[in-house]
Amino acid sequence: MAHCSRVIVHGVHHVALICADLEASMAFYHGVLGLEINPDRPHSKLPYRGAWLWIGPEMIHLMELPNPDPADAATRPQHGGRDRHFCIAVADVGPLTAKLDAAGVPYTRSASGRPAIFFRDPDANVIECVEGVEPWR
Repeated sequence: MAHCSRVIVHGVHHVALICADLEASMAFYHGVLGLEINPDRPHSKLPYRGAWLWIGPEMIHLMELPNPDPADAATRPQHGGRDRHFCIAVADVGPLTAKLDAAGVPYTRSASGRPAIFFRDPDANVIECVEGVEPWR
């Protein structure tokens, strides 16, 4: 049996999301959630429209491409915790729920009772936001 070196994982570098309308996604991720734009995206080298946004030290890559998955929220599980999702740690969910309420974005609270919410972006991707300032890594 050949010796295999251990794979050393440092963390998540980015999450890539397909979007149908880059402007609608930017209005949501940059406008509502307040994620900052990473200006380093090499637009001239990528054959599709998109954007890179900072999410702490990691990024979300938005890619305006045809979506092979169902993007109709009505066909997805009602509670986002039962669907594919990624999770963002926030210091306090209160300001986020206020922004979502103001933007008319529905969300559900975690069924476990912990301070976390689930909501969908314009393409029905689920985002979980969990409250906590302690490092989880």
